[in-house]
Amino acid sequence: MPLRKNYLKIFQRNKNKSLLFFIAKIAGFGFLALLLLGTLVFIVIAKDLPRPEDFNEKQNVQSTKIYDRTGEVLLYEIYGEEKRTIIPLSEVSEYLKNAVVATEDKDFYDHFGIDPRGIIRSVLINFKIGSATYGGSTLDQQLIRSTFFSLEKTFERKFKEILLSLELDRRYSKDQILEWYLNQVPFGLNSYGVEAASWSYFGKSASEVTLEEAATLAALIQRPSKYSPYGENKNLLLTRKDYVLDRMAEEGYISQEEADSAKQKEIVFLEKKINIEAPYFTLWVKQQLEDKYGEEYLQRNGLRVYTTLDWDMQQAAETAAKEGIERNKAYNARNEGLVAIDPNTGEVLAMVVGNGDYYADPYPKGCEAGSTCMFDPKFNVVVGIESSVGRQPGSAFKPFVYATAFKNGATPDTVVVDELTNFGIWGEEEYVPQNYDGLFRGPVTLRTALAQSLNVPAVKVLLEIAGLEESVQTAKDMGIGTLNAPYGPSIVLGGWEVKLLEMTSAYGAFANDGMHVQTSGILRIEDYKGNIIEENKKNPKRVLSSNVARTINDILSDNEARAPMFGYYSSLYFAGYDVAAKTGTTENYKDAWAIGYTPSIAVGVWVGNNNAEEMSHQPSVVLSGYIFHRFMELILPTLPNETFEEPVYTSSS
Repeated sequence: MPLRKNYLKIFQRNKNKSLLFFIAKIAGFGFLALLLLGTLVFIVIAKDLPRPEDFNEKQNVQSTKIYDRTGEVLLYEIYGEEKRTIIPLSEVSEYLKNAVVATEDKDFYDHFGIDPRGIIRSVLINFKIGSATYGGSTLDQQLIRSTFFSLEKTFERKFKEILLSLELDRRYSKDQILEWYLNQVPFGLNSYGVEAASWSYFGKSASEVTLEEAATLAALIQRPSKYSPYGENKNLLLTRKDYVLDRMAEEGYISQEEADSAKQKEIVFLEKKINIEAPYFTLWVKQQLEDKYGEEYLQRNGLRVYTTLDWDMQQAAETAAKEGIERNKAYNARNEGLVAIDPNTGEVLAMVVGNGDYYADPYPKGCEAGSTCMFDPKFNVVVGIESSVGRQPGSAFKPFVYATAFKNGATPDTVVVDELTNFGIWGEEEYVPQNYDGLFRGPVTLRTALAQSLNVPAVKVLLEIAGLEESVQTAKDMGIGTLNAPYGPSIVLGGWEVKLLEMTSAYGAFANDGMHVQTSGILRIEDYKGNIIEENKKNPKRVLSSNVARTINDILSDNEARAPMFGYYSSLYFAGYDVAAKTGTTENYKDAWAIGYTPSIAVGVWVGNNNAEEMSHQPSVVLSGYIFHRFMELILPTLPNETFEEPVYTSSS
């Protein structure tokens, strides 16, 4: 009996061992199967993790930036859905880096891409509610999600996100991951990344934000739309900002005293509007870029456009324009255009329209909607001609005719008779022009006739010495592209439409010793890596002989010769400087021009009303001349004090 009992015990023990061994085998195979399956899934998913260059490519949707000539003043950004400027981590404020880490992922520098405790917590909650709603995400996971996945919340997407985050953390340094994250995360206002956000909200680089500004940006990350400072929930943003400051203190990045102090400081946000400097110039350049590259390309490829704009000169132009517009209101003149060009390169240095305010009220004070006093502040009178409103240059056109006469052998001493003259039938009417003052001076030299802007002698020079068709061709050669046939003698008095930019550029050919250079607003264009993809090539073209150009310069800078008409101290005179200048006033007082130059700058000013309403009967030297003089007196001290080369000519009767 005892033997039988022992045998049964041994049998039972062996049976239990076999069962345990069998269960262990099953468990082992199951574990291996799960491990193999998990490994296969991991391999399938992880193999799609982008290489470093692929990851960078994903993030290289950058806005195109338009700068002044130094690259220090940002004029405008061209962007689509994403306004972004990628910067290295070294250019991000320590405050901002610490604020983001403290708030979004306090264990960022300690974990391996995921936070297991956070994941377990979120998984339990998600299983309980039956959907993948909660995340417990690290910065790695947020970066992976925003770069490669849609916003759809599923268990499958979450699983992929976790695997890719593990692999991301294995492959790259923490600083590299943080840099990518800070350049990727959205902040609202179409701003992606800390640099674009810093400029959008505070008008400064991410390297310059203060502690309280850094906390504010970090606060926006959680819900950028809801926390917008421009909506009704600004108080929620500020509350969240204080929370960020407390988190920074808890994590040891700042003291609690610093946090409490920052909470009390006012946060000043930029006004919510299109941020654009020198708007008329900048939008002119922008249109050229869009015509060549297309809007979508500019929005995505992060070009850096260095323009010809001289920021200091632009400030001087805006000052002169604002003062002039305010002054000229007394003469019923509400608009103006000013452009400054380097005649040696064709580079546009400054451009202002009106008082420089692109967003000005089109209905001035006391002006009823729909009335004639309305004007369009967005129309750029420097580069365009409104279809219903022609801009005529008046006597500012005369130098092209006189230049043609000098080409044909005349000299400043050539004499014509200033007398009442009927030039016959032109346009079904007799053409009998008058001088501005209604007087006639008898025999006058061409120097006197041009310097004092006498009308009757100018028509005689056109028809008897220069030639109508030849004079038109001279103007066209010098860059005036708006002259359309049929032509008549009134063209010398400015009876055909022109553009201020072209007129100023053409005068620049006088300043440049007879060489004309096509105007340009762009110095060079670089891609986002700094490679030059386009550079302005100056191609000067001779349009006048040096001597003819010097002859015009000599006359237009002769203060003694013009003084009997304009006075010795007119707005065209600058003591100690060699400045050539010419004005033009249309017969109906709708356009007032002043164009002048030195060897290093050409400046054109137009004054009038956008709707062609008549101004008070004042000569251009009073209206446009004032703005011209104000601008020149501001910028002449900053330029070389050069003199014009003397012409050489023989006397002629």
